[in-house]
Amino acid sequence: MHSRRNFIGTVATGLAGTLAPSVLGANERVRIGIIGAGDRGMQILREAAACPGTQVVALCDIYNNRLETAGKEFPKAQRYYDHRLMLENPAIDAILVATPQHLHAEHFVACMEAGKHCYQEKTMAFTVEHAKRMRLAYQGAHGKLTVQIGHQACSSGHVTDAAQFLASGRVGKVTAIHAHMFRNTPHGKPQWARPVSPDMTPESILWPSFLGSASPHAFDANRYVNWRFFWDYSGGNVYENMCHQVAFWYKVMNLQIPKSVNMTGGIYLWKDGREVPDTMAVAMQQPEEILFSWDSGFGNNELGVTEDVLGTDGTISRSQQIRYEPQKVNLKDVPESVGTAPTAPRAHMQDFLESIRRNKATNCPFELGFKVSIACRMAVESYLQGRTVHWDSTREEII
Repeated sequence: MHSRRNFIGTVATGLAGTLAPSVLGANERVRIGIIGAGDRGMQILREAAACPGTQVVALCDIYNNRLETAGKEFPKAQRYYDHRLMLENPAIDAILVATPQHLHAEHFVACMEAGKHCYQEKTMAFTVEHAKRMRLAYQGAHGKLTVQIGHQACSSGHVTDAAQFLASGRVGKVTAIHAHMFRNTPHGKPQWARPVSPDMTPESILWPSFLGSASPHAFDANRYVNWRFFWDYSGGNVYENMCHQVAFWYKVMNLQIPKSVNMTGGIYLWKDGREVPDTMAVAMQQPEEILFSWDSGFGNNELGVTEDVLGTDGTISRSQQIRYEPQKVNLKDVPESVGTAPTAPRAHMQDFLESIRRNKATNCPFELGFKVSIACRMAVESYLQGRTVHWDSTREEII
């Protein structure tokens, strides 16, 4: 096992802090690094590596074991414990950020300041203050850097189908969007729970780097590996899954930050030390006069993952398939329609890479990620404060 000193000692130094984006390699090759080589990070890194014209050149993680494992899969990539040192490497064009949610702002801002294009996993920002800080960094790049937020459905064929259904005029005035996200697991296997490995020790994990700006806490391997359980690092299932369903319809319908949000629920099932709820209901009052509701739970999967856009003249229903059904009370002779637009493999990652090469907007740009982040934070704040919260659009604050 390599020590942290050995890893840091192998880092190539370069000029840090420049806002100029890296020059692409030969044949428009995009050279990629990753911050956060855990399960999700490795998934998106493999997607990037499978896209034409890419090269994985750098890996960064604060846990020795994960860095070793990632290095075996990508042996030619340099390894780092400190993302700041990695970002000094001029041979990196783009960074994938797949760290716990409370660290997103720190890593995203560092990428922008280092002049690196960024694929930022969801939910983009942990708090309103983080979102604003990320926006300043993004604006400071003066449009020279490409940003993709990891809401993959924004690159799916469903976007095209939903837009066509709405453009047809056969949906009518939409007054409600009702979304579900339900899962179940075998008895004794709580959702998200991960085992603590014996090698998760202060010697193998850079605990201060994990904490970031979160509240100080003594080393706790359970908090590290099961960070999704704790409000210090996670927004619970709102940040894990509601964000995806909200992002899709915010994109398709160009919806804005909610006027108000209410969230209720609790830890009704898994009494395993988690702080975030396993059963919840969110109601968002949109300024477009639409009530966007989202229900979720981890104790039954019958309702699955669905969204229904409810209009006076028709309904758009989305799950694995997307379809339109007319409201016969208003459109008697209009037939049902089923979406047909395909989704290419690795579509979201491929869009990020092509956007870098062509200097075009991504399918899930920063501005969309910003709005979704605020909506999600409003839901969490409502739950924590036990009341309905509101958005002050002038001061950009939750009140």
